[in-house]
Amino acid sequence: MSARSHWSLTPRQSVERECEIRGERAVVSGCIAMLRSRSVDGELILALGGPPAEWVRTGEAPGPDYWMRVWAARGLLYAWHGSAEPAVRSALEAESWRVREAALKVVARRGLTKERALVETMRNDDSGCGHPPYGPSARLRTDSPGGAIRPGSQDRAERGMSVLWTGYS
Repeated sequence: MSARSHWSLTPRQSVERECEIRGERAVVSGCIAMLRSRSVDGELILALGGPPAEWVRTGEAPGPDYWMRVWAARGLLYAWHGSAEPAVRSALEAESWRVREAALKVVARRGLTKERALVETMRNDDSGCGHPPYGPSARLRTDSPGGAIRPGSQDRAERGMSVLWTGYS
């Protein structure tokens, strides 16, 4: 299945293109700001969010706040600097399970093993933040017997974040 959308860019391609325009450190800084619920310019939001972020241009309602944090974490899958680690760690404790799940994918991709204890706690938390059985703990238990942290892993984390720009799957 192709990860392309009518926008003709995958999330990876969009982030890489934004890195060519701004520089990787600037994109990472923007992702950090978004993970911390700070303001960033609309073009970065659009680059990270894809077509679901068209509200930046149209003036429509943006949708739930957590999507910006999810998009920021997704951006960190494709652009990285160690300065993002504290923001990713904070995102692991976000109220929204979608933000936590996106942060877990960054932890797995970037091999952030310092977060292992927190990840293990999350694997054993059945609360799902009001969305059982679809909270991150259920997904973590079914993703792999080894848990979420597999440094350099590009299997499920990659596929999960490279789907069509339909919000987040």
